[in-house]
Amino acid sequence: MNARPHVAVVGATGAVGVEMVKTLERRNFPVSRLTLLASARSVGKTLRFRGEDIPVRELTKDSFKGVDLALFSAGSGISREFAPIAARDGCVVVDNSSAFRMDETVPLVIPEINAADVKWHKGIIANPNCTTAITLMALYPLHAAFFCKRIFAASYQAVSGTGAKAIAELKQQVEQIVRGEPITRQVYPHQIAFNVLPQVDSFLPTGYTKEEMKMENEGRKIMHHPTFRASVTCVRVPVYRSHSVAVSAEFEKPVSVEAAREVLRKAPGLDVVDEPEKSRYPMPLFTSEKDNCEVGRLRKDCAFDNGLAFWVSGDQLLKGAALNAVQIAEELLKS
Repeated sequence: MNARPHVAVVGATGAVGVEMVKTLERRNFPVSRLTLLASARSVGKTLRFRGEDIPVRELTKDSFKGVDLALFSAGSGISREFAPIAARDGCVVVDNSSAFRMDETVPLVIPEINAADVKWHKGIIANPNCTTAITLMALYPLHAAFFCKRIFAASYQAVSGTGAKAIAELKQQVEQIVRGEPITRQVYPHQIAFNVLPQVDSFLPTGYTKEEMKMENEGRKIMHHPTFRASVTCVRVPVYRSHSVAVSAEFEKPVSVEAAREVLRKAPGLDVVDEPEKSRYPMPLFTSEKDNCEVGRLRKDCAFDNGLAFWVSGDQLLKGAALNAVQIAEELLKS
């Protein structure tokens, strides 16, 4: 790839797209030119990049001529339609949707775990599900040391995972409740303010949601671990930003809290915040807008012989989306 690529951000005005632009600037990614693409209704808007106001253009089939790298975050329908077009035009696509994650010809990458997979791309590289990414940042180092057989997990997912409209809905509902007004809702099937919804994504015939199955399916592919098993309940909580996950993991090898902590302290992109006696543990309030994920509440799992329970929290707009995509782009420059 060009050492100073022409970069396009598709879905630039969405919650993740905005973070992608900020992350490119913050990490000094060597952009020679930035093109912002979105739907027709966003044309005329601008985003700030390196002191300039960059106008948003309408996404069309001709948008990728001369573009070296495209970061997509506009939903799986747009990705399925436009990512192959971009790839045919010689552009490398890093796609944040679920469209290509389980495609055997497309690498699914978390750079701290499987950066080498970037090398075999055929024009498209997939970014993982945000909850999966945050969980694996803590789980994979433990798996590498002790071999993880299975996990049971529950997620506590922020509304920004659904997008900008969901953030606005939570804010509006809180204000309506404070003023004693009737609640209005458009994004979620129930009130999200002062409530939790045990549904993220649509339900499958098994009773699990699509989101819940991503942990097992994507985890197997990213960790190169075909027998990995995960039983997950995904829950939407009234938090603006940053997902958290409670994990109980069973390992093949014996694992102590001390040994696990030592492994996690050395893991890239992860901070150990684990002083329960001082009420110090990872929280969305403190992981928001932070690149690193945090892990804490480490304890021996009393339901497993070789088990460990832990709590991990991370900004799903960053490590779960924009940051991971830019890190993949950085790996592309190295290869």
